[in-house]
Amino acid sequence: MKRKERHHLKENELAQSIIAARAALETRKKQLTVALTVILVVGAGIGGSVAWQRQIDARAQALLADAMVTFNAQVIPVSANADAPGEVPAAATLGAVGTYATESAKLMAALPKLKTAADAYPDRQAGITARYHYATSLAALGRHQEAIDAFDDVIARAGANGLYGRMSRLGKADTQMRAGQLDAAIAAWKELAASPDEELPKDAILMELARAYAAQGNQEEARKTFTQIVDEHPTSPYSAEARAELGS
Repeated sequence: MKRKERHHLKENELAQSIIAARAALETRKKQLTVALTVILVVGAGIGGSVAWQRQIDARAQALLADAMVTFNAQVIPVSANADAPGEVPAAATLGAVGTYATESAKLMAALPKLKTAADAYPDRQAGITARYHYATSLAALGRHQEAIDAFDDVIARAGANGLYGRMSRLGKADTQMRAGQLDAAIAAWKELAASPDEELPKDAILMELARAYAAQGNQEEARKTFTQIVDEHPTSPYSAEARAELGS
C-alpha cells in the first residue's frame, strides 16, 4: 500500500474517532441534561411538599392554640358577698376576657373550638391533641358516651401505645367506670394492668381495678387486687390506701 493511501486511511480513522467521540459526548450530554432536569423537578416537588406540610401544621397548631386558650382559662367563682364593702365581684361576672365563673362554663366554651381543631386536621398531632382534650372535657361534663367515642378515635389515630393513645385508654376506662359501665371498665383496667407497656402507671391502674371490683360488689377480686398492689408496689403511694382497704 502506498504511503499516501496509508496516510489517508489514518486520517479517516482519526476523523471517525472524533465523530464517534462527539456523538458519545452529545448522547451523554443529553442524558445528563435529562437527569439534572429530573433531579430538579423531584427536588422542587419535595421542597414544595415539605413547605405545604409545614403550612398545614401551622394552621393546625393555630386552631389548637386558639382552643387551648379557652381550655386553660381561669375559673373565678362569683363571690357570694360581691356587694359587701371591700368585696370585688369575680372577673367573669364583669365579662373579663379569659375568665369563667364555673369549670362547666369554661369547658362548654372550649368544646366547639376543640372539636373544630380536631375535625379540621384529624390525623395531625395538633388534631389528635385537640381530640384528646375534647374527650376529657366531655367526660368532665358527664357526657360519657360521647367522651368514650372520642377517646376511641384518639386511640385509633395515635396508636394504643402512643402518648395520647395511652392516656386515652386510661381516660376511657375511667369514663366507663364513672358511667356505671363496670364490666367494661373492669375489662379495660385488666387489659391495661396486663400490658407490657412500662410507661403505664400499673399501681394506679390496679387501684382503679380494685375500686371497680368493689363497686361491682366483687369483694374477693377487690381484696386480691389490693393485695397485689401491696405485694408488687410496696413503695407506691397507693400501697397505704390498699392496706387500709384490706384492714377494713
